Formats: sequence, C-alpha cells, structure tokens
Amino acid sequence: MGQSVLTPSGFSRTESGELVCEGVSLEAIADAVGTPTYVYSTRAIRDQYDALDKVLAPVPHRLHYSMKANSNLAVLRLLQERGAGVDIVSGGELYRAQQAGFSADSLVFSGVGKSPLELAEALSAGILMFNVESLFELDQLNEVAGEMGLRAPVALRVNPEVKVDTPHHYTRTGERGNKFGIPFDEAVDAARRALALPNIALRGLDMHIGSQIFQLEPYRDGLVRLLDLYDQMQAIGATEIRCLDIGGGFAVSYDDEQPMDLDALAGALLPMVARSGLSLIVEPGRHIVGNAGVLLARVMHRKKAGAKEYIITDAGMNDLVRPSHYDAYHAIEAVHARDGRSIVDVVGPVCESGDFFALDRAVENVDAGDLIVVRTTGAYGYVMSFNYNSRPRVAEVLVDGSRFAVVTRRESYEDLVRLEPQHLEWRTT
Repeated sequence: MGQSVLTPSGFSRTESGELVCEGVSLEAIADAVGTPTYVYSTRAIRDQYDALDKVLAPVPHRLHYSMKANSNLAVLRLLQERGAGVDIVSGGELYRAQQAGFSADSLVFSGVGKSPLELAEALSAGILMFNVESLFELDQLNEVAGEMGLRAPVALRVNPEVKVDTPHHYTRTGERGNKFGIPFDEAVDAARRALALPNIALRGLDMHIGSQIFQLEPYRDGLVRLLDLYDQMQAIGATEIRCLDIGGGFAVSYDDEQPMDLDALAGALLPMVARSGLSLIVEPGRHIVGNAGVLLARVMHRKKAGAKEYIITDAGMNDLVRPSHYDAYHAIEAVHARDGRSIVDVVGPVCESGDFFALDRAVENVDAGDLIVVRTTGAYGYVMSFNYNSRPRVAEVLVDGSRFAVVTRRESYEDLVRLEPQHLEWRTT
C-alpha cells in the first residue's frame, strides 16, 4: 500500500488514489466481509473524544457519550476505556452499557417517555441520575422509587427556549413548545415538587438544545438561563444540586461546513461553569463518532431512464435512512479514484421511491463492481437501520491501525425470522 496522509476522520488516500481506513485497505475489508458494511476508525473516535475532554479540563467534568448515535459494544468499550460515561435513553441502552462495562455511576438516563419498568431497572442498577422531563415523570419516578425503598437521583431537564439553527427541524429540541424538557417557566415549580417528594433527590439541572449545532450563542444563552434557574432553585432550598448538564449536539462536517470550534465553545462556557461551582456533564454523540465511520458499498449497475441516470448500489435506505428521513447530505466517493464525474442519482435496491443517498449529484464515474463509500455515517447509521423488504442488516467493522475486526456480524435470512414462531400457540381471553 502506498503512503497516505491520515485525516481527522481516520480515512485517507494512498499515492495510488485508493481510499483506506488507517492502515487497512477498504477493498480488503470488502473482500473479507462483503458489502454493504459500516467501517469505523478507532483512532478517529479516540482523537475526537480526547480533543473535547482536553478543552473542558479547566473545570470538573465528565463526557457522557450519547450512545443513541452508535451503540455498538466495541465502540462503547473503546470509550469506556477512556473514562467516558454514557447517556442512555432506553432500557435496552442500559443493558448495552452494562454489557460494555460501564459502572452504574457513569450512567445518565434521558428521554421523554421512560416506562415504569425502565425506571425500576435503572434504579436497581444504581445509575448516577435520571434526566426528568415532566412533572408526570417526576411523580412516577417517586412512586417507583418508593415501592423499591430507594431515593431516585434526578436532574431536571429544562427547555431553555433558545432559538437554534440546525440543518433540519427534527434536530431542534431547545425551542419553545418542543416535546422535550420541562417548559422554562415551569422549572422552578418543578424543583419545588421535587423537593417535596420523599423519594426524589434533586441533584442536577440539564438542557439539550438540539443536534448538529455550529453556533456558540444557543449554548451560551441556554447556560445563562440554566444558571439563573439554579440561583432561584437554591433560594427555595435545592441545596443538593451538584451537576450541570449542557447536553451535546456539537456539529460535525458532512460537506464543507466548519465543525464546532471547541476552543471557542470552552472559552464561552467554562468561566460561567467555574463560577457556579457545579460539575459539568456534556453528552456528545455524533461529535465523537460521526466522521469516524463510512458505509462501504458496491455499485451493482448504472441505469438510464429518460433524462435521468442512476447509480444503483447494494446498500439501501434500510441501511442508511438519513438522506431519505432528514434530507441529509453525505459525501460519496469511489474507493479507487475515478476520472470524470456525472450528474446522477445514487440509489439502492429497495422497492421504495425514497431509497436514495444522493439526488442530482456530481459523482465520480464509477461502474458495476466498483466500491464506493458514503461518508460521515459513524453516527445514526447502523443504529437506525431496519429490515424493510426483508433485507438483513449489514456488518460493522472496527479498524485499529493495521488490523480490523468484525464487531457486528451480517444478519442471515434465518435471523430475519428468528423471533417468529413456526407453530402458533393460540390463546383465548
């Protein structure tokens, strides 16, 4: 393999024009594992985590990786080894975090609709904190904790009601009227309720304003509002608050956007955090893993239909739904550089008009059998995949230097029906 220069994403091109992940040929992975396959760079994940951890070093803090972005056990173990905590949003993610070796006091449980069973499971595990999003949840958690003879540690997730500019309205969670969080003008009353409940310990304040955010102002404005609430809550007796959780949502680059400026972020927020005396929790997800992954696919054939030309790949919307669901842009490149470009739609084999990765895009002149990658798919790729058209879910591969390992095997046809009984056991009411 020719010499290459590694980019922050962990992917680079050799002198011969071949795209590689760290020291491993993507073509070799395709030959060994097949396509489609998600490929992740260990070095890129570590570097992203370490860079954020370093800029926050002036204040007591912990990074709680938002595992909904990518919950593969190998990725989780990689971050656990670096001292990360995790932010979970379901009982299934609690189970995954436990399997990956995270200690109970490194788990924060977020989410707008936690079931009584999930609350009980997390209480039994002894997690660090619940990010509570409504008065109903507060009362329900108090009841469940009381039945178990426990006191539940909570942070109030407050909607700071700041304006956030993100590429898609689905990723804005900090504006007024959003389903997430306690409305700002109800937060102090929620604190009074928490203080009055015998099985609740109010330990923190939390916000999460959205995802794929480039601007500093929403974080600064939200933190100012959160700290104002902290002062008001202290005045009514909330003396056990120790943590300030500002969420995550720091942008990564999908095209030519500038990623979040971490030094500027730290400069804007850390002086306020330091003055509060609170310990900082940050919940990055996409920021840690987004640029560290690609979806490796193979071109099946090209097709012309009227004035349109299509590149049809063996990966489909069931493998990566973001372009269809979010109108998301993902760069597409040939593994072996090709001369010339054509304006094409890059689509998959799924029987659905929404099955596409790019529309009217200038793409290298690849042909049947060529390998391509869909970039920046380390976050919200495999975790959002599904079995539409009875298509087995793809494999996941982790690269570490000059070696690679399959960290999720490709599903088989048998896996598709594994949970469906061959012989029905009929019941009557």
